[in-house]
Amino acid sequence: MKEVRITAIRQTVYEDLMARYENPVEHTCDVSAGQQWVSVDGQRPEGLCPSAWESMRPFVESLARGEGNFYDGWMKNPMSAMISCNDGFRPFSFYIEVVE
Repeated sequence: MKEVRITAIRQTVYEDLMARYENPVEHTCDVSAGQQWVSVDGQRPEGLCPSAWESMRPFVESLARGEGNFYDGWMKNPMSAMISCNDGFRPFSFYIEVVE
């Protein structure tokens, strides 16, 4: 199986949605832009948020098996994907790619 690098790219914060729908939260996310992990054998890397992992897991597993080209040419690099975590108030976008 191929190794897959996961890079935290950017977080978007929807203050208006947080004010309208979210209860106050003291601690949310420990991810920082530029942070990287490597998935070996399609497994969740240590230290990667379990919730973010569930959003990207199917893509990481496919890339680890050597599959790619999601959605018929979606990405410039067919052995990659841009996936966001499932936090509707402050999602982080992750670039996942096969390590050559």
